[in-house]
Amino acid sequence: MSFERGVATEGHPYKLSISMNTIRVALAQINPTVGDLEGNASQILDYIGRGKEIGADLIAFPELALTGYPPEDLLLKSHFVRENRRVLDRIIAAATDLIAVVGFVDTDGSDIYNAAAIIVNGKLVESYHKTFLPNYGVFDEERYFQSGTRCPVFVFGDARVGVNICEDIWYPGGPTKLQALGGDAQLIVNISSSPYHAGKRIDRERMLCTRAEDNAVALVYCNLFGGQDELVFDGNSLIIDEGGHVIARGRAFEEDLLVADLNIERVFSERLHDPRRRREKLRISDDDSLYIVSLPDVLRPTGDRPPLAKRADEGLEEAAETYLALVTGTRDYVRKNGFDKIYLGLSGGVDSALTAVIAADAIGAENVNTVFMPTKFSS
Repeated sequence: MSFERGVATEGHPYKLSISMNTIRVALAQINPTVGDLEGNASQILDYIGRGKEIGADLIAFPELALTGYPPEDLLLKSHFVRENRRVLDRIIAAATDLIAVVGFVDTDGSDIYNAAAIIVNGKLVESYHKTFLPNYGVFDEERYFQSGTRCPVFVFGDARVGVNICEDIWYPGGPTKLQALGGDAQLIVNISSSPYHAGKRIDRERMLCTRAEDNAVALVYCNLFGGQDELVFDGNSLIIDEGGHVIARGRAFEEDLLVADLNIERVFSERLHDPRRRREKLRISDDDSLYIVSLPDVLRPTGDRPPLAKRADEGLEEAAETYLALVTGTRDYVRKNGFDKIYLGLSGGVDSALTAVIAADAIGAENVNTVFMPTKFSS
């Protein structure tokens, strides 16, 4: 059997096994389209299958992976919210032999929530509702969603896992601290749709490493990839250990399945060396938003699971990253709006020349039609 990017690419089915101290985590860095519930579900189902092939105990998808991000005024259509939940049922039925964390729109009949479905053995066990709703810059979530008020920690074998969504992780005293301290979570799963801008990857990675180190918790961060109208999402998902060290990075501006084995016993050992944690824990232990959910046993065969392939994880230089952002945004704007070709006016200057190169890299030179308008200033 051969492997590429940690994913089985050919060969025969195999059996899985799980160490009592190790969780194999997979992050599915996919490129959904806003409103395309069937197409997005197809991507999710494909990656659930890949997660099973590589023996993942837990697979996570980006924030609002099922609806695409940001769904905006589609959320004002009740039939869209209902259909998103109906399509989720197909994903739930397929998510056997592992735990799946899938971003979707949840409703309690009176309001809607930016939510993460926690699925085990083909059943929806719980939904986490995003606590902090961003309402600045390109974000307008308070217009559409209600904030969540509950903070679950999931018991999975010997592990405790906290799940939260995007903005929640940016607050030092937010759900991550409550889940790690009050709920003793050894692993935090954050699903995100964090738009790109120059320099953001470095700032975001620094923040996430700080959250992991400050809370002595392993942290996995699954980010969206792709372009959606004026927004571009860079991927760059991360798996970080309890000391705040990056152990695996997702690729920039590519679909990716990022997989790593996390030793939760090391989290316990790290915490024993920090007496400050005990005092902090006493201060938040009475928070009534925190609660514990025992997950059912994951039904899986026994045996050896495949090894993970080594991979390079260096980040891109800023110029290369910016160029890929432009290519990704152009490609997905054209593709997701159903265009086949584009027409581009050439002036003879560097601006239109660079635009033509970006367009050719995005959709192929054969699909870029250039128009040259000569004037008295150009030959």
